[in-house]
Parts: sequence; C-alpha cells; structure tokens
Amino acid sequence: MAAVVVQRKWHTTAEVADMLGFGLSKTKMLVLTGEIRSVKIGRNRRILPAWVDEYVQRVTADAEGWAA
Repeated sequence: MAAVVVQRKWHTTAEVADMLGFGLSKTKMLVLTGEIRSVKIGRNRRILPAWVDEYVQRVTADAEGWAA
C-alpha cells in the first residue's frame, strides 16, 4: 500500500513569517498593505504558496533592478 502525501494548500501568516525569516508583525504588515496577497476566511488570513513565491520574485527583481 502506497503512502499518500498531502501537501498543504494554504499557509498562515505565522507560517509565512517563518518561511521568509521575518517577524510576525512585519509579515502581517506586508499582508495588510497587499505586498503579500492573502484571503480572509472567517477571522483568519490564508496565503497560497504561489503568492509567497510571487512576493519573493518581485522583491528580488526590484533588487536586481537596483544593481544594474
């Protein structure tokens, strides 16, 4: 019998903060200002993994623009 691995579809703000190496308050500010996209489900914010990748790509592209 093969084991089934289920990957999470959503991340919490705290999980994203940990992934990025940021503090929770900085991550919450990025979410509230729209820098990192999120959806509100009930009282909670959830962030798709692709949205975290989007943020990282945008920030690194901006940094590369400064280096040129």
